[in-house]
Order: sequence, then structure tokens, then C-alpha cells
Amino acid sequence: MNARLPTLAMLVGASLAAACGGSSSSTSGAAVSGTAVKGPVSGAAVVAYAVANGAMGAPIASSTTDSMGNFSIPVGSYSGPMMLRLSGGSYVDEATGTTMPMLPGDVMEACLPSVAAGAATGGIQVTPLTSLACARARGMGGGMTPGNIAAANAGVCSYFSVSDILHVMPMNPLVTGSGTGATLDMKNYGMAIAAMSEYAKAVGMTTSSSGMVTAMMDDASDGVMNGMMGSTGISMGGMGGMMGGMMQANAGTIGLATAMGAFIGSAMNRSGVTLTDMQPLIDKLNTSSGTIL
Repeated sequence: MNARLPTLAMLVGASLAAACGGSSSSTSGAAVSGTAVKGPVSGAAVVAYAVANGAMGAPIASSTTDSMGNFSIPVGSYSGPMMLRLSGGSYVDEATGTTMPMLPGDVMEACLPSVAAGAATGGIQVTPLTSLACARARGMGGGMTPGNIAAANAGVCSYFSVSDILHVMPMNPLVTGSGTGATLDMKNYGMAIAAMSEYAKAVGMTTSSSGMVTAMMDDASDGVMNGMMGSTGISMGGMGGMMGGMMQANAGTIGLATAMGAFIGSAMNRSGVTLTDMQPLIDKLNTSSGTIL
């Protein structure tokens, strides 16, 4: 997963077929670049993988995120669907304000339906929400086909009221005044991520809230956020310091809604975004059936 290949310096321009109706963003050079956000993830390895026959294939190339979570991966002449996978590094947890590591075994992912040969694609976000979408695509019949990737990305977009999880930059609620000038998409995105950290704190993930991302990915894999992975309950034991227990059936619905409200009312929310601003998303999560697609 962390294999590194030699840098490819082919400088050409092209485009990316984006999820959720978003448009691609290009920079010079055949590279995929963007930002890893769970709070910005610093010092993490991000590997670009080919996707073949609906499954993760060979690594193409890799990069390391800077202090703001930014990365750029040379992809040369690769064309087709692509998966980005992040591991390692550290981030400032929204709910506690402490610096936490991405624990071994925890990853974040982003799945791109199609990259054209020589494409220079910027502004890709790798977040807990893109990770849920990758998990869902992997669990669909046929796996990570371009159609399934696009459908899973769109499903997560709809679930959290974000127009484009691959390209919208999440608001960082730990930054004072970050809500000023932020679009509703950016607010919903940032607060959804913060809610996962708040929920992790509430259930006792004291070592790292990255374990909650892993649990949510497992939950999303079958298309229903109900604390189950297919017919099997999701064990939370050993995730982020938890001593045991199973994921609650309403963790991805009412649980996230309650956690979002708690975070908004806490001193850690420095964005200026209020409960009134977020009430539509909170209400949506409170009444959700948990169905992503």
C-alpha cells in the first residue's frame, strides 16, 4: 500500500470526469493533486492506484502530504478509474483540538470514475466522505466500475447535502471565522467531518478518531448506515482506544445529527457557523433511513 514508484515528469493537459456533476480542475503536468482533510492531514502517504475489473490494482505513484494536507501525485499516461488511498500522518481532531495519528489499519480514500491519459487534475479532496463513497462502490455488484464509483459518490453527496465530495473544499471549523464566505456545501462538508470526530469522542475513541472513519466506511459498504456490514454487526473494539462494544444502529443517522449539534455548540467550533445554519442537515440526518443509494 505504501510502495513508492519513480516520479514521472510528463507535462501535458487534459480533464477528469468528475462525480456529482462537478467539473475537473487542471494544473500543469500529468498529476493528480488535492488535499487530505480530517482536519488537514500532515505527513501522510497518498498512493494512486489503478482500478481494474472493479478492484484496486497496481500502485501508479505516491506522494506525502504537507502540513496543510496538500499532495501532488505524478500519474504519467495512466487512463481509467483511479483510487487514492491515504495512510499514516496526523491531524488536529476537531472535537478535542488535540493532534492525533491516523492509526495503523485506518485509511482514507477517494475514487475517481475516470482519468484521461496525461490528465492534470487538481483540487481532489480525500476525506471521510469520499472514503464512505469508495467503500460503497467496492460493495456494489461489479465493484469499483466507473459507473459504480460515480453512483456511490453521488449517493454520499446526497446523503450529506454536499454537491461534489471530490471537489468542494470542506470548511475547517477550528479556524476562526472560517464560516464567513463559505458556501453551504463547504459548511455541510466541514460539519459532517467534525460530527464524526464529535461522535468518536462521545463513544470513547480517545487515541484517534480515525477509527470512526473506518467504522463508518464499513457501515456504508452495503449502502445502508445502520451499524451493520451486510448482516454482520460492526465491532468497535480496539478502534481508536475503545475497549469494546458494537456500532450503534443509528450512528450514521441520529448519532451524527446529535454529534453535529453538540459540536456546533462547543468551544471548538470557531467558524461562526450556528445551529440555525446547520439545522437543515441535522434534520435530514435525524430523519434519514440510512440509505445511501
